[in-house]
Amino acid sequence: MSTGTPFASTASGDRQPSWQALTGVGVLISILGVVAILAPFVTGVTISIVVGALLVVGGLGHVAHAFTVPGWTGSLWQVILALIYTFAGISLLANPVLGLTTLTLLIVFYLAIEGLAEIVLGLSTRSEPQWGWFVVSGVVSLALAGLLWAGFPSTAAWAVGLLVGLSLLSTGLAMVVAAYLGRQNSQSRVAKKFGEPRSG
Repeated sequence: MSTGTPFASTASGDRQPSWQALTGVGVLISILGVVAILAPFVTGVTISIVVGALLVVGGLGHVAHAFTVPGWTGSLWQVILALIYTFAGISLLANPVLGLTTLTLLIVFYLAIEGLAEIVLGLSTRSEPQWGWFVVSGVVSLALAGLLWAGFPSTAAWAVGLLVGLSLLSTGLAMVVAAYLGRQNSQSRVAKKFGEPRSG
């Protein structure tokens, strides 16, 4: 006779590993986010180096693709793209701090464009109950872009690393919460199922 309950066997044997995996990944990502927040400059330089390496790989990919494109025009464009990718990648690898400055500028422009788009979206959907949230989010994005631009180039030392760290931390915490809620809901369904009286 088994000493375990149906709830324990179903939850532990089937669902719990997925909860544990999601929780573990979420905790790991959260830790990486905290590390990035505490060391934003190192994080930013690391990201700059990774982006540079990816650009070089992308350049090599365009070179390889140039030999498979029909016609000399297509091949020429692939070679031009390869040169641009490779030059940008080598520049980032050779001077990641300068690359960090460039990435900060890209973030400023991204936040500004995103903020304007969200404000326009919110104002154009004022009949919807959530329109105000879009406007508020857009204003926050514009304010953040303005602050980064006002402090540029000194903000380049921490902006990229801090924003990436905050993104990792929020993603990790969201995964942990999702795992916890999924576990609670699954346990509730299993308990309800085995708590129902059997017909017969």
